[in-house]
Amino acid sequence: MADLSAFPVTAKWPAQRPDVIQLYSLPTPNGVKVSIALEELELPYEPHAIDIGRNETWTPEYLSLNPNGKIPAIIDPDGPGGKPIGLFESGAILIYLADKTGKLMPIDPAQRYEALQWIFFQMAAVGPMFGQLGFFHRFAGKEYEDKRPRDRYLAETKRLLGVLDDRLSSRAYMMGEEYGMVDIALLGWVRNLIGFYEAREITDYDALKHVPGWLDRCVARPAVQRGVTIPARP
Repeated sequence: MADLSAFPVTAKWPAQRPDVIQLYSLPTPNGVKVSIALEELELPYEPHAIDIGRNETWTPEYLSLNPNGKIPAIIDPDGPGGKPIGLFESGAILIYLADKTGKLMPIDPAQRYEALQWIFFQMAAVGPMFGQLGFFHRFAGKEYEDKRPRDRYLAETKRLLGVLDDRLSSRAYMMGEEYGMVDIALLGWVRNLIGFYEAREITDYDALKHVPGWLDRCVARPAVQRGVTIPARP
């Protein structure tokens, strides 16, 4: 049985199955990336719900795993060289899981770098911009009288959706005819944009020619349907 005692986070969220991947997360656009990937890869794992509403990411135990205080994070008891490894940042975790299994990322080096650039595109652009639009459109920011911040993020979100639409104009998925980690990185954010953020109308989402069909194909996958609910919210 794996010994995870070197990870203080396991004192607050004990591992019932220490020999499998430990997932610390919540079903947010970033969190579901990892749960979806784990479901798609059929890797055994144990989910732990981290209540961000109660600031559990800022506890000393959680910060010992992710000093940036965000979800998701994982511990893999069977990491490189057979030694346990802790990881944070959802993009890094997706790449790690792809490398661990040899699945959902291109094997060809040039195509691999092409996939990596799109994962970084999601991390650097789609996530931050969509999230800010959600704040200013649905949450506390909607009360601000000055609409220039909202309009800035709206314009950038629409531009980014256009980038995705162009990419998908000649392919079923972001890397071609096969679904993979790039799609997993993006789908939760697009799904959240038109769902939880209620931004479907203001972003002219239904005028896009290719993104809606791509999202429908992604969310129809059984692993995605399971992954978007894991861990169950507290």
